[in-house]
Amino acid sequence: MKKFDCIVIGGGHAGIEAALAASRMGCETLMITMAFETIGQMSCNPSIGGVGKGQLVKEIDALGGEMAKAADKTGIQFRQLNRSKGQAVRSSRCQSDRKLYKLYMQDVVKHQKNLTVLADTVGEIIVKNGTIHAIVTASDVTICTKTLIITTGTFLNGRIHVGKTITRGGRINEPASIDLAQNLKDMGFELLSFKTGTPPRLDGRTIDFSELEAQHSDNPPVPFSFSTPEIPKDQKLLPCHITYTNEETHEIIRQNLHLSPMYSGQIQSTGVRYCPSIEDKIKRFAEKNRHQIFLEPDGLDTYEYYPNGISTGLPAEIQEKMVHSIKGLEKTVMIRPGYSIEHGVIAPTELYAHLETKKVKNLFNAGQINGTTGYEEAGVQGIMAGINAALRVKGKEPFVLGRHEAYVGVLIDDLVTKGTEEPYRMFTSRVEYRLTIREDNADKRLARYGHQFGLISGKDYEAILKKYETIEKEIRFLKTTRIKPGTELDQKLSTPIKQATLLSDILKRPEVNFDMIAPFDGLLEDMPRVVKDQVEYEIKYEGFIKRQLKETERFKHIENIRIPKNFDYSNISGLSTEIKQKLKKFSPVSLGQANRISGVTPAAITILMIYLKKKHSTNV
Repeated sequence: MKKFDCIVIGGGHAGIEAALAASRMGCETLMITMAFETIGQMSCNPSIGGVGKGQLVKEIDALGGEMAKAADKTGIQFRQLNRSKGQAVRSSRCQSDRKLYKLYMQDVVKHQKNLTVLADTVGEIIVKNGTIHAIVTASDVTICTKTLIITTGTFLNGRIHVGKTITRGGRINEPASIDLAQNLKDMGFELLSFKTGTPPRLDGRTIDFSELEAQHSDNPPVPFSFSTPEIPKDQKLLPCHITYTNEETHEIIRQNLHLSPMYSGQIQSTGVRYCPSIEDKIKRFAEKNRHQIFLEPDGLDTYEYYPNGISTGLPAEIQEKMVHSIKGLEKTVMIRPGYSIEHGVIAPTELYAHLETKKVKNLFNAGQINGTTGYEEAGVQGIMAGINAALRVKGKEPFVLGRHEAYVGVLIDDLVTKGTEEPYRMFTSRVEYRLTIREDNADKRLARYGHQFGLISGKDYEAILKKYETIEKEIRFLKTTRIKPGTELDQKLSTPIKQATLLSDILKRPEVNFDMIAPFDGLLEDMPRVVKDQVEYEIKYEGFIKRQLKETERFKHIENIRIPKNFDYSNISGLSTEIKQKLKKFSPVSLGQANRISGVTPAAITILMIYLKKKHSTNV
């Protein structure tokens, strides 16, 4: 076979975004996956987005990725979470049709120029002079490549647990990647083990929905992708339903905890703290007498339901008893049991911020192999790895986003600077600058990069520029237009105005929203709701945003003090041996990143700053 510019191992959410990014940037790319039919498989729940995760999907879209477009095309329910709390923490989420999502992604991959798919597995990575050279497949084919991206998900050393039964696999009825795991160990990588899980699948025809609370889609639904004008009115939407565990459920679980792989000692790996199994919930939150369950439809042409909230590794017969104890599920048929799964992880501190490994040049990792959990965390790492692999092929500088620029900047910085001792999940609370890096303005922040890399068309980029021209024009209008007392608006205000007042000042009042001042605004015709919402936010939170922008500038000062690659810390007097060892191990690229390494003191940062500035002035 010919030599490729980039090989991507895996066809999951990280693998798809990585392969599409590299190929769209002009690199001859090969995706190696066990079967074409599993590309885009939603292994866990059939949903995209959520709190902190919706922001990541928007950022994938703003960079030119595919996940948001797929969500819009295959969504069967759309909701904006935290809507009452304001734009800073507002997050989009949708239920997707599991089958349609997979088919959509397969079609995109199939028709992507410069992208070839090979149904095989990788058993060996060949490195020459510390640099990626080739891979060897299970069918004994050697393929040379300039760059390699590993996106193995839960398949790397995967072990599936249902009660005491253990099978090797990365997903139910799909084999694990054992040889590659051993090969990575032989290359000197430390292989950790994390645990995740999934609930049983239920036959919706046997669920009694009559007394359950229905959760319907927002109306109108808000699209994920900035390039989707609206979700078509004829796109069929389905409700989710809510039910709860009860004391009987909890007693069944308590009596059988010794049969759970997590509590029998069978699993030693670290599980997901923020998305625990039902066994963990009963054990850790013993004071709670019930736990919420979302019954999520798998799609339009299937009866299968995903009971989000009862992930478990208990034996199948115990799972069935547990399910039948829950309201609405008393007679429900369990299509297949849930399971716990252990999988291999390479410590993310082995990576640079552009997701290239420190040990092997031109080798990139993305997704669960880096210790994350979730489709969205995987997808955003995938597009970043794909972009950086392509930039390496082109001989260009790496692309790294800072914590002040994007949620993905926070995610990757957390991983490579601090590492993780448990599966990492993104939350809005992790983001220091969430007032300025929001879901609604991801296109403003990142689309210029997507356009620069050739991942966003000129037409789409022009539309984004025009959108923000409209927003700025509207803000200027509100800040320069006054209304006099005595209007109908006065009657709705807690304190009527006594003199001509700027519309922007009126909009800043807590009780006022954009629609209330609309009758006095001559620019509103055909302005989309998302634009109105963004204008309202920028006006209402102007003071907070200005303060955060000042903080960002201070942050950027220390981030912009670069540390040369392979910097020798041994000659800096005043640094302890322990700090020197940590700095050498993590190889921070900037003083800001060094400042976030656990155990590196403020005093050490000051010493390092003085040394770097002195060295720079000497070199000049």
